[in-house]
Amino acid sequence: MLKLLRYISISLITVCLLFACHASVPIKVKHPPLKVVFTSFVGEHSGIIAQEKGFFKAQGVDVELIYKQYIQLEMANFSAGKYDGMVLTLGSFINLSATNPDIQGVVVINESTGADVVVAQSQIKTVADLKGKKLGANLGGFSEIFVTEMLKTANLTSDDVNLVKVEASEIPQHLKNNAIQAGHTWEPHLSEAIKLGGNILFTSKQTPGLILDMIIFRSEIIRDRPEDVRAFVRGWLEGSAYWKANVQEGNAIISKALKIPLNTIYLEGVNLTDLSENQKLFQSSNPNSIYKTAKIYADFFIRSGNVTRIPKLKSLFNSSFLNPP
Repeated sequence: MLKLLRYISISLITVCLLFACHASVPIKVKHPPLKVVFTSFVGEHSGIIAQEKGFFKAQGVDVELIYKQYIQLEMANFSAGKYDGMVLTLGSFINLSATNPDIQGVVVINESTGADVVVAQSQIKTVADLKGKKLGANLGGFSEIFVTEMLKTANLTSDDVNLVKVEASEIPQHLKNNAIQAGHTWEPHLSEAIKLGGNILFTSKQTPGLILDMIIFRSEIIRDRPEDVRAFVRGWLEGSAYWKANVQEGNAIISKALKIPLNTIYLEGVNLTDLSENQKLFQSSNPNSIYKTAKIYADFFIRSGNVTRIPKLKSLFNSSFLNPP
């Protein structure tokens, strides 16, 4: 009888220990896919390759990429929590931070090194010819600074032209209708404008380091799902590396996914930034760091009256996802 009681006691203790051990094993929470919105600029499309080649999945994160043509409305939707992350130019990011400081940039995905252009009607041959003319740009964002920098090359200011708020995709039609005489755009809209007789006046090759695209996440996503954000960054950069090494295949993947003609996809004038370039860009001591470029945008937006106050720039960037875990 004593042996039986001892056996039962040992069995109960063993069962309890097993349950206790089991309870201490962390259970991986299944998160919904990270919803990230992007637009028509070719430098924002590495994520499509990462998705189609399974790079996000291999890193352990589910991703839902959402393609939209117009970014202005999506910025409001992002701030309202409709998306977890989005692709934004550095300038638009700084602008958005004035009304939504609870966001952070985690990785630079590309630099425009000629892909952004100002295209004009055929009779306008030089930047100086723009004096007194209507110039289309997406005002209030990086586009406005880009055209302002262009005007400086001819000793002009925005007061010397009539700035008109126009989306990049609308530039060809506005040129055709003579609603503007020149405008800031990129492919595939540039080719359309050229077919209509437009000519290129200025490109981002002349403004090195000014136009960068970043992935932005809401602060609560960074706080609650850091592993997913890290996996996303790795997957995206893997997609960029694969595309650079396999340009034709990458272009075909994007053409099929977005249902756009293959001959409208160009990587010329776009530098898809890698991990080491990012680590340098996020170093505040680097003379070409994103902090220094961000200050150019912040100062411009405050000076022009677009915003009244911008958060401390250091709080808007999070380099932790570029370093080993």
